[in-house]
Amino acid sequence: MIHVLAFYLFATLVVCSGALTILSRNPVHSVLWLILAFFNAAGLMVLLGAEFIAMLLVIVYVGAVAVLFLFVVMMLDIDFAELRAGFVDYLPFGLLIALVLLAEIVLGIGLWSAGPIELAQRAAPVNPELSNIQAIGGLLYTRYIFLFEAAGIVLLVAMIGAIVLTHRARGGVRGQNVAKQNRRRPQDAVRNVNQPVGQGVEL
Repeated sequence: MIHVLAFYLFATLVVCSGALTILSRNPVHSVLWLILAFFNAAGLMVLLGAEFIAMLLVIVYVGAVAVLFLFVVMMLDIDFAELRAGFVDYLPFGLLIALVLLAEIVLGIGLWSAGPIELAQRAAPVNPELSNIQAIGGLLYTRYIFLFEAAGIVLLVAMIGAIVLTHRARGGVRGQNVAKQNRRRPQDAVRNVNQPVGQGVEL
């Protein structure tokens, strides 16, 4: 019974957090909702006995959220001073999300100790003697190898697109010319001026 209640709890929070990630206009709120969605998805994986996938969701995806938020800041030119000024306003919301995550971690540990959900049928039969990592690797690199490679190509295209967007030409930004800097001579950089007494220095 507790497994069913936990499943509906995690599934509902995943759907709601995903919707709020899209609908939220504040990028800080979107990041927090996305982290909450990943944690709940990891809880669902723990219920199914896939601890390795749950670990990947928490470590890889939640860790990648910080990198994605960095790209958002770089592409949208968000004012850091304004974000720091609103830290006190975001603090209660962030603490609420942290408390929800802490409660879900405690619940997930308790459910993991109780054992996974017994599924009625499996899409791909798994040898019970194999560990989760061996079973996942065997499926990824045999039955789902083309989907796995297609996902890698999509991620590569997304990475190249993010790099292109962050390095686009912007007005009012001075670029660095390394060759010109290397060709610069001391005579061009330093100028000796015999300045009369009582007058300022011309720059």
